[in-house]
Amino acid sequence: MATQSRTAVLTENLKQILLGPRLLTADAPHQTIGKAVGLAVFASDALSSTAYATDEILLVLVAAGTAALTFSLPVAITIVALLAIVTISYQQTIHAYPGGGGAYIVARDNLGEVPAQTAGAALLTDYILTVAVSISSGVAQITSAFPGLHPWRVVIALSLIGFTTIMNLRGVKESGRVFAIPTYFFLFATLLTVGIGFYRYFTGTLGVVTGVEAAGEATQALTLFLILKAFSSGCTALTGVEAISNGITVFKEPKSRNAGVTLIWMSSILSVMFFGITFLARHVNALPSHTETVFSQIGRVIYGSGSPLYLILLGSTTLILIMAANTSYADFPRLGALQAADSFLPKQLTYRGSRLVYTYGILALAGLASALVIIFRAQTSSLIPLYAIGVFLSFTLSQTGMAVRWWKCSKLKPGEERLQLGSVLRYDPRWKLKLAVNAFGAVSTFIVMVVFAITKFASGAWVVVFLIPMLVLLFFGIHHHYKDLAAALSLDSFGAPPRVHRNRVLLLIGGVHRGVLNALRYARSLSQDITAVHIAAEPAETEKLMRKWQTWGDGVRLVIINSPDRRLVEPLLNYIATMAEDRQPHEMLTIVVPQFVPSNPIYNALHMNTASILREKLLSQPDIVVMEVPYHIATDRVAGKH
Repeated sequence: MATQSRTAVLTENLKQILLGPRLLTADAPHQTIGKAVGLAVFASDALSSTAYATDEILLVLVAAGTAALTFSLPVAITIVALLAIVTISYQQTIHAYPGGGGAYIVARDNLGEVPAQTAGAALLTDYILTVAVSISSGVAQITSAFPGLHPWRVVIALSLIGFTTIMNLRGVKESGRVFAIPTYFFLFATLLTVGIGFYRYFTGTLGVVTGVEAAGEATQALTLFLILKAFSSGCTALTGVEAISNGITVFKEPKSRNAGVTLIWMSSILSVMFFGITFLARHVNALPSHTETVFSQIGRVIYGSGSPLYLILLGSTTLILIMAANTSYADFPRLGALQAADSFLPKQLTYRGSRLVYTYGILALAGLASALVIIFRAQTSSLIPLYAIGVFLSFTLSQTGMAVRWWKCSKLKPGEERLQLGSVLRYDPRWKLKLAVNAFGAVSTFIVMVVFAITKFASGAWVVVFLIPMLVLLFFGIHHHYKDLAAALSLDSFGAPPRVHRNRVLLLIGGVHRGVLNALRYARSLSQDITAVHIAAEPAETEKLMRKWQTWGDGVRLVIINSPDRRLVEPLLNYIATMAEDRQPHEMLTIVVPQFVPSNPIYNALHMNTASILREKLLSQPDIVVMEVPYHIATDRVAGKH
C-alpha cells in the first residue's frame, strides 16, 4: 500500500507540474478571456492561413505557365469579398446564439438532426485537418530556413502537436496567454513586412525573387476551370472564421459583444494581410515551390536572405502556424462535448478534467491529427485538398439555418417569444435584411463548396466527400445505441420496485487460508445460502483442502469439481451455468472471489486474476454478480495460488 501511495503521489505531482494544480468547478467563471486573448485563441487559424493560402493559389495557376500568375490578384480580391460576406453572416449568428455552438447549434435548431450532424462531422473533420495542416505548414517554414531539417519534418510536427496538446490541457485561459505572444509577434512582423513591401513598390525599389525553381511545369491552358480551382485553393484563407461563433462562452461578459468585436478585428486583419501578401508575391515574381514558401521569398527580397528581420519573419510565421492549431484545440473539444451531450458521440467527451477543459476531446484531436501527419508525411499541399470542403459545408448549413431562423421570427408578433433548444426566437423588425444577408452568404459558400469539391475531387477531396456521410451514419449509430440504452434503463413501465427474494452465493476457493476466510466473512453478510467451490486438479492437494475446510469452513458446504485435465475456468463456468438454470424467479447468484493484493504492485503478475476472467465470461448473463474480496498482504514475499 505504501508503494501504491507513493506512486499515486508521484503521478499526481507530475500531472500538476505538466498541467498545473486542479481547478474547482466554481472556478469556471474565472477562466474566461477578453478580446485580446480571444484573438490569439480563436483567430490564429484564420490569420495563419495567410502563410499558405497565396502559395496554394500560385501552385494551381503555375500549371498554365508563369504568365498565369497575374490572375492571383483578382482571385485574392474575390476571396476577400467572400470573407466580408461570411463575416457579416457570422456576426448575426454570434448575437442570435450567445451560448455558442456555431453551425452545429444553428443547424440543430432550424434544420433538424441530419443537417446538424452533417455540420458537426464537417467541423470536426475541419478541426482535425486544421491541426495537421497548420503544424505541417509551420514545419515547412522551419525547413525553408534550415533545409537540413527537411528529413525530420514528421518528427518535428509530432513534437509540436505534443507540446500544443499539453498547453491546452492546462486550460483555455493559460494557453491563451501563452499563445497570445507569438500571435501578436506574427501580426507585427507580417504587417511590418507588408508595409515595407508596399513602400518599396511605390518608390520603385522593390526587387524580384531569384534562385527559386517553380513547382511543376506548364502542362495545361489557362481555363475558367483552372481559375476556379485556384480560387477554391485560396479559399483556405477563410478557414477558422467560424471558430469565434463556436466558442462565445469562453469570452468575458458581455460575451456576444466581445466575440463580435473580435470577429471584426480578425476579418479586417486577415483581409489586409492576405491581399498584401498576394500583391507582393505578384510583384516580386514569387514562384510556388515545395522547398521555399512565398513568405520566405518575399522576406528574402525585402530584408535579404539570412538577415535578422528575415529570420524574425519566418520565425513568427512558424509560431503562428503552430498556434493556429490552438483554434482547433479550443473548438474541437467543445463541439465534441455538445454532440456527446446530445448522445451522438461517446459520453466521455463531456468530461472536464482537472483544468476544466474537455480532456478526452483534446486527446482525441491530438491522436487523429498525429495520424494524418504521419500518413501524409507532413506535406501541406497533400493535406489541403481534404481541408476546405468541410469548412464551406459548415458555412452553408450555418447560414441556411440562420435564414430559416429569421423566417421563423417573421411569423411572431412583436413581444412574442418562442423557446428553442439553443436560443430564444423573438420578432425582429429587420428580419428581411438579416434573412437576405444570411441567404446570400449561404448561396455564396455553397457555390464555393461545389467548386472546391469538383476541382479538388481527384486530388483527394473525394476522401472528405465520402467521409462526412460515413461520420454522420456513425453519429446516428451511437445515438440509437444511447436511445436503446435509455429505453432499457427507463423506469416508466417497470412496475413495482424490484425485490430480491433470495441470494445464492458461490465462494471460490483454491486453498484454505486467511484470504479465503476474509471472503467467507463477506459472503456471510450477503446470504446464509453459501456454497464453497473448489476445482480439483490434484487429488492429494484436494484431500488436504477438505480436511482444513472441516476445521475452518464454519459449516459451509463444500463442492469439489474434479478436473482430470487440469482446466480451471471451464469446469467452473459449467457449474455456474447449472446453478443459474436452477434458479427461482428474482433469485440472484453472487460469485465471491478472494483476491490477493500485494503491498508492491509488481507482484500482481504472480497471482491469477480469476475474478476478471469470470466477469468477462459472465457479463452477458442476467442476475449473476462477480465480487472480488481483496485481502491485503503485508509482505512482498508472498505469492499465492487461488
